[in-house]
Amino acid sequence: MRISASQPGAPDLRVNGTLLETERLTLRRIKLSDLDDMARINGDPDVMRYIGDGSTWTRAQSEARIRRILKVYELFPGLGLWIGEEKKSHRFVGALALIYIPKTVEVEVGYRLCKSAWGRGLATEGASALVRHGRVELGLNRVVGLTHPDNEPSKNVLMKAGLQPRGMGNYYDKQLCYFVAEK
Repeated sequence: MRISASQPGAPDLRVNGTLLETERLTLRRIKLSDLDDMARINGDPDVMRYIGDGSTWTRAQSEARIRRILKVYELFPGLGLWIGEEKKSHRFVGALALIYIPKTVEVEVGYRLCKSAWGRGLATEGASALVRHGRVELGLNRVVGLTHPDNEPSKNVLMKAGLQPRGMGNYYDKQLCYFVAEK
């Protein structure tokens, strides 16, 4: 379900930042007050193993990333990094993204979840909702997913979210598995 300011009774995205709700998750805009959670997840070597060059991030790097993402919401409405929270407990489970891949015109779905959220289907649930949002609400012809060749759980998430494997591609200066959902 997409929560839109155009729906009767729907919250204003500028006020609470909610983009999507799924059965178990609320996806909302990131805020500077999310720095502790983001620094914790970005500092976890198991979470970061297949992200970027596999290095963990410092707190300062996490803060800089949040500040950059806050600008994305205004530049590219409907895209960005979204905090995933469990609906019942409001507990942080991770960050999910629908963003342009640098130096391309492609929009990528991505996710990084706390280890406590692994294996529960939350990445699939959130990624599926973002793919639907991109294709239905934003009218994107395609959404792509990228993952390290050794990251089998991420490949499974992308396929369960409706993306099909299309081989390998050179993104972020490395060879990654390339998945596509298109009309």
